[in-house]
Amino acid sequence: MSEALLTSRAPGADTTAVPGASGARQFWRRLRTQRAALVAAVVVALLVLVALAAPLLTAIEGQDPTTYHPSLVDSARGGVPMGSFGGMSAEHWLGVEPQTGRDLFARLVHGARVSLGVALAATVVQLVLGVVIGVAAGLGNRWVDLLLTRIADIFVAMPLMVVALALLAVVPTSFPRPVLVALVVGLVSGWGTLAKMVRAQTLTLKQLDYVAAARLSGWGTVRIARRELLPGLAAPVITFAAILVPTNITVEAALSFLGVGVKPPTPSWGQMLTSADVWYQAAPQYLLLPAGALFVTVLALTALGDGVRTALDPRAASRLRVGTGRKREDKRRDKQEDRRKDKQEGKRESKGEVS
Repeated sequence: MSEALLTSRAPGADTTAVPGASGARQFWRRLRTQRAALVAAVVVALLVLVALAAPLLTAIEGQDPTTYHPSLVDSARGGVPMGSFGGMSAEHWLGVEPQTGRDLFARLVHGARVSLGVALAATVVQLVLGVVIGVAAGLGNRWVDLLLTRIADIFVAMPLMVVALALLAVVPTSFPRPVLVALVVGLVSGWGTLAKMVRAQTLTLKQLDYVAAARLSGWGTVRIARRELLPGLAAPVITFAAILVPTNITVEAALSFLGVGVKPPTPSWGQMLTSADVWYQAAPQYLLLPAGALFVTVLALTALGDGVRTALDPRAASRLRVGTGRKREDKRRDKQEDRRKDKQEGKRESKGEVS
């Protein structure tokens, strides 16, 4: 019954919230018109490919991220890499790490696995918690809604760094550190805001006719949530997830920078920045490489998230104007306005001569 109501919507109704074959085609068509989002998608795909192929890439180079090379650093100068550009060579493509001589390329690509993996795992935890609690609050009775909303409010107001520092400091070191960081970030931050947003969307959607029809047909709460509500929540949840991933990458880097994140010898971009803060003059590439990788990753994910948001909601103007042709449109509009003014002035002059 509810499916019949879905297919009989008014022609002008917004159908982007209900995924389907036509909705997916519209989404990809809108996304393809945004050059910044396409470039960001290519960059993100390359980063993911590098992270997945990190063992293969380091095998081609002939290095690994944990082997020390003391002969490649100058102990008389405090461990500065010997040679030009931080010890770059055919054996060490990006040079070596100060003091230890570990290969920078190997640590950088393996650090991508940790940073992206932790961020994606934390995002999955946040999405599951946010959607489940938000839908339960929206469909539950008054007391369930009040309890779950107050719990979400507590986690929204909770200071992430303070709680994460406390939790990561007391957990035994035998627990896998990347898994622990992903769980702490996913359980403490992000999901509260998502749960409040999903609750508000659920309260709106459950008032629609097709949800009421499903309820009158005898469907249970779980089936209504799965068949009727979750498709309508797909667009805002995907948009929020695109924002969470770069945020989680930054949080993981900050925790590693503070020394409570991923522990050595496991490489991480934030951990590399922690060790590089005293080498920015003697070996600048040791600081610039992980910082540049973080910057490019967060920028690409942010631009891709903006493109996804705009493609899912075409009425919203994109915050990023790179490559959208806006400048060309403005120039064309200015030229048309100038021509119109010239024509009006010409008509006034001709009328004055006639009179």
